[in-house]
Amino acid sequence: MAILSKEEAQAILKKVIGYSKADFCEVGLNGSDGGNIRYARNAVSTAGQISTMSLGVSSTFGKKTGTATINEFDDASLQKVVKRAEELAMLAPENPEFMPPLGPQTFAESNTYNAKTAAMTPDTRAEMVGKSLSVSKAAGLDAAGFLENSTRFNAIMNSKGLFAYNKGTDVSFSVTVRNKQGTGSGYVEQGFNDLDKMDTLALSKIAASKANGSAGAKAIEPGKYTVILEPLAASDIIGNMFRGFDARSADEGRSFMSKKGGGTRLGEQLFSENVNIYSDPMNTEIPSSTFTGEGLPVKRTQWVEKGIVKNLSYSRYWAAQKNVQPLPFSRSMIIEGGTQSLEDLIKSTEKGILVTRFWYIRSVDPQTLLLTGLTRDGTFYIENGEIKFPIKNFRFNESPVIMLNNVEALGKPVRTGSGLIPPMKIRDFTFTSLSDAV
Repeated sequence: MAILSKEEAQAILKKVIGYSKADFCEVGLNGSDGGNIRYARNAVSTAGQISTMSLGVSSTFGKKTGTATINEFDDASLQKVVKRAEELAMLAPENPEFMPPLGPQTFAESNTYNAKTAAMTPDTRAEMVGKSLSVSKAAGLDAAGFLENSTRFNAIMNSKGLFAYNKGTDVSFSVTVRNKQGTGSGYVEQGFNDLDKMDTLALSKIAASKANGSAGAKAIEPGKYTVILEPLAASDIIGNMFRGFDARSADEGRSFMSKKGGGTRLGEQLFSENVNIYSDPMNTEIPSSTFTGEGLPVKRTQWVEKGIVKNLSYSRYWAAQKNVQPLPFSRSMIIEGGTQSLEDLIKSTEKGILVTRFWYIRSVDPQTLLLTGLTRDGTFYIENGEIKFPIKNFRFNESPVIMLNNVEALGKPVRTGSGLIPPMKIRDFTFTSLSDAV
């Protein structure tokens, strides 16, 4: 019962709305069905299948809202959760930022669902993990990884006539491969909606190659270097920047988008001219839902064009305060790139450092978005267009805002995390100290 059709979900939500006595009632119904395999030291440690569904009701009297959730769906349980939400609403304080529910909206039909991914079985997962383990065993390496797939749906309805439904699938895979001595490590991580795009064998070979190639790392002096960031590394550091495209935090002086003395940096040239960032829920490589949790349509939005910030996201409340239209933020962020491969970027580099990924990233200064963290799982020295030798990991102190001002080249974007990110060639990237981590 975890995955309901649009009609089945709509029937339940209508029933719940019918029980409501509140001024406004908003209901969300979601469910997921999927499984996973976890393995370590070349052996499966756990495997599971998870199926879950829940319903949440928010009831409002005036500006007082109460919320209750339940995972039982008989009539008595549905009546009970509505009554509980209304009882809590009567006890709640008024919300000074309350916005009344939206009326009916029009949403594009998303392409987040893939039938083949939805049809994955324990045997499918076992076969995919088996391919990964065959790589590490054949190479005399140790692998630890996680494979997970899920099919999910979510539906929302309110007492003003709004209804939205979306169904999607995803499959994700990550693996760390190390040599027996613990002196070399490689890592890959990938996720897709479409099972046919997931190649655990090829990905594990990349991780194994990095594990062998990163052994015997040499120490070089910290400093400013030209770096080649693999898409995962770029995503690790830039993901912190995307949250700054929020109008309220910028207006209130809490982000790198805040201007000294008041106002925002909307319309300013903050990045290199070859930086273009947009979001599009209909992008076939990284599709997402076409509506927000409160029912706002999500559409293609240009956030940065030729280095200039073109838009900030506005919640409904903040949009009303500023007399503008609401603009929801999308997690499906896309940085445009070129046609060059990672190998092409390496070949074009006289001297530099290749970074596989960053980890343990922490904020140093929210106003400049200065971050610190460590390289990990394969860091290599480049000279005359070739990888010469592995190097010890570094701690970095860098802002993605400054980093995207120092872009020399962008490669072909690939899906990584919740974005479509290209490999990047960046000049003057700041490494501050060495790290003994592998």
